[in-house]
Amino acid sequence: MATVTTKSPENAAGDSREAAWTEPLLTSPHTVVDKAARVNRMFSAIAPSYDLNNRLHSMGMDQYWRSVAVKMGAVQAGDTIVDVACGTGDLTLKFAKRLRAVRGETKASAGEVMGIDFTYEMLPIARQKAEQRGGTRPRFVQGDAMGLPLADGSADVVSIAFGIRNVSDWGKAIEEFWRVLRPGGRLIILEFSLPTNFLLRGFYNFYFRKVMPITATLISGDRSGAYKYLPESVNTFISREAMQERMKGAGFGAIVARPLTCGICVCYKGVKL
Repeated sequence: MATVTTKSPENAAGDSREAAWTEPLLTSPHTVVDKAARVNRMFSAIAPSYDLNNRLHSMGMDQYWRSVAVKMGAVQAGDTIVDVACGTGDLTLKFAKRLRAVRGETKASAGEVMGIDFTYEMLPIARQKAEQRGGTRPRFVQGDAMGLPLADGSADVVSIAFGIRNVSDWGKAIEEFWRVLRPGGRLIILEFSLPTNFLLRGFYNFYFRKVMPITATLISGDRSGAYKYLPESVNTFISREAMQERMKGAGFGAIVARPLTCGICVCYKGVKL
């Protein structure tokens, strides 16, 4: 894998104290021209409270969802695992723990885990968590999902949790994941969705759009509009069918989409043919 020097990126969308997302932008957040810069600014602002808000507002289910993603990744001894949009490293660390478990005491073919995130401010938190947990530590580097700093066919598993909808061109990112995977490599995409049941969807959206933005903003002290962006970015993102079709179009096969917790999120898996 390539060595990457991490540094804080210039903030093209302006000062982090200013709102990255305003009401007019939230009507169609995925078509905003400078979406990448706004997403970067948003995550820079909420990085310190990111884990706390995740646990509280998912009622701890976010960790279960990540555990399902790791299981679907079918990790084997010697695998190279790349977790894209790793944030504060929760999924990366779960993959590292799983890799240690499957390789046991084997010294050969030890494998490697790398976390990559677009937002620099997330990475020191991820590294600190890795140090506290001990064991073999994943590498955490800064990078873009649409242009990963990796060679062709260099990974066995590529994952992205709750990040694909934040990429400016999510289809290009899926093609990039295909590029860096070896034949037979697994792509795991964990992403929010909406319950298919009409009543459940109404109740969920009331919480998602009315309650969570207020409480999460109070906890984080955020002024970027991150927790207004979150529900709108989910409600205006692509369908489950469109995600699977795009994966197929990029060259993945054996595609599955597993709904979790009444369809609040979906774990997609595809295998590079």
